[in-house]
Amino acid sequence: MPKYTYGGQALIEGVLMRGRDAIAVALRHPDGSIVWATERLDSGFHGSRTSRLPFVRGLVVLYETLIVGTRWLVRSASVAASGEGIEIGRGAIALMLGITLTIGIGVFFLVPLLFASATVGNVQNGLVQHLVEGLIRVGLFMGYLVLISFAPDIRRVFQYHGAEHMTIHALEAGDPLTTDEVRKYPTAHQRCGTEFLVVVIALSIVAFALVGKQSAIVMVGSRIVLIPVIASVGYEILRAGARYRRNRLVHAILLPGLWVQMITTKRPTDDMIRVAIVSMEEALVADGEAVPAGSEPIRREPMVLGTPAAAAPQVATAAIPGATMADEVQAGPTVGGSEDTIEAPPLS
Repeated sequence: MPKYTYGGQALIEGVLMRGRDAIAVALRHPDGSIVWATERLDSGFHGSRTSRLPFVRGLVVLYETLIVGTRWLVRSASVAASGEGIEIGRGAIALMLGITLTIGIGVFFLVPLLFASATVGNVQNGLVQHLVEGLIRVGLFMGYLVLISFAPDIRRVFQYHGAEHMTIHALEAGDPLTTDEVRKYPTAHQRCGTEFLVVVIALSIVAFALVGKQSAIVMVGSRIVLIPVIASVGYEILRAGARYRRNRLVHAILLPGLWVQMITTKRPTDDMIRVAIVSMEEALVADGEAVPAGSEPIRREPMVLGTPAAAAPQVATAAIPGATMADEVQAGPTVGGSEDTIEAPPLS
């Protein structure tokens, strides 16, 4: 079994798996085939001693997840539209992320503050305002998730999210990566990015309460400045929570994160599970890990990126088989007899 825990992310008609030093992506092409690609993690921070320090590693993972995840989310949309040749530059990705984060901070951190200040700001007990602010933030977050879950395209993304988690469960259990083995696992996972967001929201209520009632500038500034601090602490809590999940108190504290995943993950189809398996297998190969015994190869084709003549970063596949940001993995097999499977010796 791999020594490194793997993470993942759902894409448009596909799954991204993040390994130790590389990511792998598998997508369901409109023609029904599965296409894949890998790339090395080269954020500039990855692999350094500093990037492995507590409270720093979470920010590095979050940064890589945002940059790499956004780029592949756009690429996956391009593949779904049969436009594999489109390539998104770093500048465009940075601009998109900047706009998205600005809107996110405004809606989920500043709007609750302004609304709470306008409604209960005159109440002498400052805790009342922070409680109202926190409740508004939770309401906006849950309302947003419920609202987008009704969109058919987003529901399919949530199904791929479930397939990603189920594949990670199978890997961590030491099972072969097959459709039958993966299908028996739940769609929720204790290191999901959704659970990370729930932890961040809970921490923000505590952190902003500690700031107390200050001038308007300090109140607004604290909501912005403390975001990376809250995120880094939240990541460490998520890591510790995954390690000690069998402890009843820890399980109870983090249980809301699993409940929210009832919205952000759905039961996938077998075709979706096979896409997740391919992504995991390629991530394992990219990291030099062995494929779990009993795994079967699934038919796949390298993805074409950039100009039609440019191939995606290649990784040898002679021996194909760890929000969310904190999902971590290990590998397994695929079901025989489907249109995706091919006859070949067991992987090793």
